[in-house]
Amino acid sequence: MGSGQMGARNITLAPLPVTRILSRGEGEGVVTDSGTLGPARAVDSRSEIVGLARGGGANLLGTAFNQAFRFAITFLLARFLGREDAGLYYQAFAFLAFFGLVSSAGFLVSLTRFVAVHRAEKDYGALRGTVHLGLSVSTGLAVVLGVSLYLSSPWLATTIFDEPRLLTSLRIISIALIPTVFTDAALAATRGFKTMRPYALINLFFEPGFRVTLTIVFLWLGWGLQGAVLALLITNTVAAILAGNMLRDLMGRIKAAPHFEPRKLFSFSVKGWVSSLADNANLWGDIFLLGVLTTASDVGVYVITTRLTLLATLAVGPLSTSVAPRIADLYQRGFHEQLQQTYVLVTSWMVRLALPGFVLLLLFPQDLLRIFGPGFSDGARITFILALAQMIRMATGPSGLLLMMSGQATIVMITDVFGVALNIALNLWLIPRYGITGAAIAWAAEIIVITIISLIEVWWIMHILPFGMGLAKGLTAAVMAFITGFGVSYVTTGAMQLVMGGLTLFLVYVGATFLLGIGPDDRLVLTTVWRGLRPRSA
Repeated sequence: MGSGQMGARNITLAPLPVTRILSRGEGEGVVTDSGTLGPARAVDSRSEIVGLARGGGANLLGTAFNQAFRFAITFLLARFLGREDAGLYYQAFAFLAFFGLVSSAGFLVSLTRFVAVHRAEKDYGALRGTVHLGLSVSTGLAVVLGVSLYLSSPWLATTIFDEPRLLTSLRIISIALIPTVFTDAALAATRGFKTMRPYALINLFFEPGFRVTLTIVFLWLGWGLQGAVLALLITNTVAAILAGNMLRDLMGRIKAAPHFEPRKLFSFSVKGWVSSLADNANLWGDIFLLGVLTTASDVGVYVITTRLTLLATLAVGPLSTSVAPRIADLYQRGFHEQLQQTYVLVTSWMVRLALPGFVLLLLFPQDLLRIFGPGFSDGARITFILALAQMIRMATGPSGLLLMMSGQATIVMITDVFGVALNIALNLWLIPRYGITGAAIAWAAEIIVITIISLIEVWWIMHILPFGMGLAKGLTAAVMAFITGFGVSYVTTGAMQLVMGGLTLFLVYVGATFLLGIGPDDRLVLTTVWRGLRPRSA
């Protein structure tokens, strides 16, 4: 979503809400009616790993660029607005993220899938109908919710949040909702044409870069909180125009009259919509409740600390995007052994890429938070709690994605809804007693419980687990890095503590990883990514 770092499209850690891709390969293996895996011929594991590495490496680079700019937004808001105004900004932004999900969450994957399906079938009338229907319904819902938010803004600002200064931000957000949802839907449709170019250009490069520039200008002009929100509105509006033009170019050669299949589109979207809404409610439900039960200053600290923790999970999205269609294909064709190998390999790389960041968070939470300005170091305890919970989540791999892509959408939906209910209940119990620490405990507990449940579901349905030697080696290297970094923290002080500690633990982690040995699959991944990064000669 073009709304910045916390946009739904950019912050969602859970897998995309899609059902099983019904594509048969050359193998004889099939999925039986009972859901078990039938016999299958051998598949080239090497080609699967190469394909995964190519897609994951490219996605990781684009996401790293994107997140660097979004981190800059978070830094600017914290440094120039302070705890209270940053909290007000994210309270308003929570409405954009949540209403954006309500408007479009179920249609994003549906647009991508059905555009691709109708192109393959050469049913161009159905393709046009799908695009028109998806864009019209999602944008129409955004208009209704935007108008409702605009009209209710005075009541929300003064009665619910007791923050009159929130009024103008909520009204700007209500207008920004419409172009934001249109952009998401249009880019989802472009991906159905089997091109990532519009999505990458607009979402990964233009939006964060342009928004950082506008935010710097408006803050320099002294426009403060309203300037930051206005930068968001302008960026998302320009992005909507660009996305619409790119989609129009892709559809320009299609002359068939549109015909509509609303039942098929809506039935596919509902389960994904509920699951995505539930999963993202965990990210924003805390902020709504904190805004009602505590102060804007507390919200500011909580948001900065939680988003700092989420930076360590940077590799999850790119690797999940790359592996998702491969999981669906392997499961559908009955390649059980290759599915297990893919599950283990992806989990290993997710964990090993994230562990240095988690070690840094566990060792130097206060030093990291001081970067954002005075007062934010109060969230050190929250950082520690959530870092531990996210480490546990990462260690089980993309279990939710595995379930979703194997056709278990109902199970994933029920699990996610239970997680939301658990999170809300714990927040209502713990926030009045412990404030932002209570919110962190509630979210951490929900993460751990749902992680364990998802792991059990994968084992129960598929009889596979994500644990392998690569994961064990990564954890061993992380322990060695933690011990070394802990020692450095005792002999250094001030700013040098973070610099020397971070550099030391990174070098120890990398050295220990190579000392413990790189497996053949890992070596193939590294070689493939390196070849993709090398400059190509004419």
